[in-house]
Amino acid sequence: MNLSKLSKKITMLAALAASIIFLGACSISLDAQKYEQMEPKFDIESFFDGKVKAWGIVQDRDGDIVQRFVVHIDGYKKDGNLILDERFEYGFGDGPKTRVWTLSKNADGSFTGNAGDIVGTAKGTPHGNAFNFAYEMDLAVGGSTYRVNFDDWFFAFDDKTMMNRSYIRKFGIVMAEVTIFMQKQ
Repeated sequence: MNLSKLSKKITMLAALAASIIFLGACSISLDAQKYEQMEPKFDIESFFDGKVKAWGIVQDRDGDIVQRFVVHIDGYKKDGNLILDERFEYGFGDGPKTRVWTLSKNADGSFTGNAGDIVGTAKGTPHGNAFNFAYEMDLAVGGSTYRVNFDDWFFAFDDKTMMNRSYIRKFGIVMAEVTIFMQKQ
């Protein structure tokens, strides 16, 4: 192999390695084990029993805010399930006006959930101070709809206040992030 061909192969391998590193940097992954012993423990059923008000933003990949909203959540038990009836008001941007979640607790303490715009079943797992919800959604953006994956994390501040951080992924790359603060009313 001559030096020119070797140089081209090395350049191509370096470009491939840089692309893999860049894509890895675009992905965010939280270690759930870090939250197992943290206090206060987050109990999703207690927190959402009653009225909750939430304030949130959505940021695109560049960090620009593309939505600002308030959510009024009425949570209650029905037939052994936790129902979360959400109503959205947008100060900036647009999105769904309502969503109703039905969450079921499994024998192992995990949860499954369904809502009208969720594809399949959401899977929720408590981790001490945190709760992780993973699901697919058909997300309307402009005139198009995209199937995306949500990696949704809830973190308790106290028994009346919680922060939610969601990572919206397409092809494994974080395309947008959602930050929501919630307070029991």
